[in-house]
Amino acid sequence: MANWSDPRSGAAPFTGTASPTRTATYDAGLRSYMLSVYNYMASGVLLTGIIAMAFAASSFFATLFNPVTGKPSLLGWIVTLAPLGIVFAMSFGQQRMATGTLKALYWAYAVLMGLSLSTIFVAYTGTSIAGAFFATAAGFAGLSLWGYTTERDLSPMGTFLLVGLIGLLVASLLAIWLPGLNPVISIVGVLIFAGLTAYDTQRIKGMYDYVAGTDQVGRTVVMSALNLYLDFINMFLFVLRLFGSSRN
Repeated sequence: MANWSDPRSGAAPFTGTASPTRTATYDAGLRSYMLSVYNYMASGVLLTGIIAMAFAASSFFATLFNPVTGKPSLLGWIVTLAPLGIVFAMSFGQQRMATGTLKALYWAYAVLMGLSLSTIFVAYTGTSIAGAFFATAAGFAGLSLWGYTTERDLSPMGTFLLVGLIGLLVASLLAIWLPGLNPVISIVGVLIFAGLTAYDTQRIKGMYDYVAGTDQVGRTVVMSALNLYLDFINMFLFVLRLFGSSRN
C-alpha cells in the first residue's frame, strides 16, 4: 500500500540513470536495494507467522482473546489496534525518525500483528491457513515480479486502487449489518491488494532513482518493506476468508 510520503519531492535523481544505458553499478545497486526490501518484508511476514502460531498454542492466549470465539478482551483490543498506531507513526514521522527507530517500529509491528493474527488459528483449520498462505505467497511473487519487470506505467492504477480501498472499508462496515456482503468483499479485497502488490513494487523500484546515494535509502527500504508486508498480509486474510475452512 502506498501510504507513506514520497521522497522524490525532496531528493535529486540518482545520476546513474542519466544515460540511456544503465551502468553495471546502477544495476547492482538496484538489485541490492530491492533485495533488502524483500528481505525485510519476508522476515516480517515470517516473524508474524511464528508469533501467531506460538501465541495461539500458548496459555497466554486467553489473556488477550477468548479461547473459543477468538473475541478480544480489553487488553486484546489494545494489542489489535496498536499496529494501526505504529503504521501512522511510521508514515507521518519517517522523515524525523532515524533509520534504526523505523526498523525497531517495523519489528514491533510484525510482533503485534502476530499476536493479533493468532485468532485465525481459532477460527480456521491449520490446513486451510497453510493453503491460503502458500496460495498468497505464489500470487504475491508473480504479481511483484510482473510489477518489477513490466514496461507499462502502473501509476494510473494508484488513484483507482485508493478509491477501491475506501469503498472496501465502507463495505466492510456495512457487512456488520449485511453479512451477505462478506464473500463479495473478500473477492474485491483480493483483487485490490493484488493490484497494489504490482503497483507498489513498481513504485518502490522507481524510488531507487531518487534515494540512491542519499541518507534516505535506509528509511525507504523499511517503509517499502512495510508497504509490501501490508499488501501480503491483507491479501492473505482475504484469501483465507474466501476459501478457509472454519473450525465451527
